[in-house]
Amino acid sequence: MKQITVILFLILSPGLLFSQADYPDLKDISKRLKALDKNSNVSLSTLTKTKGGNDIHVLKIGKGDLDNKPAVAVLGGVEGYHVVGVELALQFAERLTSQHSDALDQTTFYVFPNMSPEAYAQYHAKLKYERRGNASSQDHDRDGRLSEDPYEDLNKDGMITQMRVESPLGKYTTHPEDARAMIKVDTSSATTQRFLLFSEGIDNDKDGQFNEDPEEGIAFNKSFTYKFPAFEPFAGDYAVSQNESRALVDYLFEQWNIYAFISFSPANNLSSPLEYKASEAKKRIVASPLEHDVAINKMVSDLYNKTISQKPYMQDNKGTDGDFFQWAYFHFGRLSFSTPGWWVPEAEKDTTSTSKIKDTKESNFLKWAAQENLNDVFVNWEKIDHPDFKNQTVEVGGVKPFVMDNPPFSKVDSIAIEHTNFILELTKHQPKLEFHNLKVENLSGGLKRISVDVLNNANLPTHSELGQRSRWLRKIRIDLSASKENILAGNKIELISKMDARETKSLSWIVKGNGKLTLKAGAPHAGFAEININL
Repeated sequence: MKQITVILFLILSPGLLFSQADYPDLKDISKRLKALDKNSNVSLSTLTKTKGGNDIHVLKIGKGDLDNKPAVAVLGGVEGYHVVGVELALQFAERLTSQHSDALDQTTFYVFPNMSPEAYAQYHAKLKYERRGNASSQDHDRDGRLSEDPYEDLNKDGMITQMRVESPLGKYTTHPEDARAMIKVDTSSATTQRFLLFSEGIDNDKDGQFNEDPEEGIAFNKSFTYKFPAFEPFAGDYAVSQNESRALVDYLFEQWNIYAFISFSPANNLSSPLEYKASEAKKRIVASPLEHDVAINKMVSDLYNKTISQKPYMQDNKGTDGDFFQWAYFHFGRLSFSTPGWWVPEAEKDTTSTSKIKDTKESNFLKWAAQENLNDVFVNWEKIDHPDFKNQTVEVGGVKPFVMDNPPFSKVDSIAIEHTNFILELTKHQPKLEFHNLKVENLSGGLKRISVDVLNNANLPTHSELGQRSRWLRKIRIDLSASKENILAGNKIELISKMDARETKSLSWIVKGNGKLTLKAGAPHAGFAEININL
């Protein structure tokens, strides 16, 4: 009996069938996507191939008229080194289809599991480093040569960590509570041992910088149009220049029913919401989320913190130039939410310590890792001979790649369950149009007055404030099936720009004739309501 139970559990949990000990590689991901595609509620498509020959997939999940139901888009692999984001997107799709298919009655889901496959694959490569770029060729330092200053594994441990050089010009020193960690030096101290800090490598082009032209291309999360960081490494020559970003944008502009995005990325406006800045919001090119949208963000953030057990700590990334999360709001007009899904928790404080130095992200991580008995997270500093620093003390070491941005894989399952629950809770608040208080009154001359209320019976508005201002999202359309000749007052087609949460709009017509009419209201991203009228 126990064996049967175990088998059934594995069948119902497809995410557990692959790479149970660690994050899946690209082949494992492909197997899981093909398994999902066998579900009758799932359609797996390939948007494009990257320069590296990898497929960019989308899962369209739903029941019935998928294009005319409010939809949520979920993205993983927004940053290549954020491998947990891919797993959270995958497990969301797997749990949605195997355990929560009832959610598909009212909502369509688009899941883009991995937008950075080449960068993601670096996690499983012989040389591990936190890669962002795809496989395109790019002159990051704009010196006319390609990839002439890549990473070098100087201590031959298969990882790119850091390199510290003892120097009176250094701006870093060791943390007083943990000599492994580096902190900015206290300039008031003349006796402090100082270090220059670089990524592990050699200055191949002798320009004083290290690893500034690596063998990788454009970062998906730095190549979008909102505040596009022109001339910066990993951004590209112009916005949306890569196959994967262009294919995604082209696809999204045809999906009129998406009202919200959930991005699993380093940016975070869920554990703590964004702030409204009036001066920035009033600029010609809006640089702050609008006031009503910030209020929505606060409401959704409260929902997130009720659903997710981990409490926010050192979460200061509210978006970076050229990222997808901000593009989805500022340039696509939809509600856009982002979370790393996991962050290093606050370590237990040492009550005996007298140090006044605050924890950094690195020192807090090392303390937390020790408390969790995670012993394989740091490369001890080791002296090496470095050709660029003759007769100087040079050491290689530091926190291992990926471990500060991704939890141990054993913790991912519970994180994925909570985030699946959050997304499903969010959909319970999505726009929902209803007709109420329908009246048909007989007037003289065989005329009739039809009056009705349209209600958005939800906690979310039908349009974000910025989406309404952009005029891109489709308006709510009210259609009365009577012919124009029979409508004496009122319009056959009414357009409503936006309905706030729980807002009601009252409508009326005067018509002539008898029989049955149909009244329909809606937009793809807000859903549709329909009511029959007997005259």
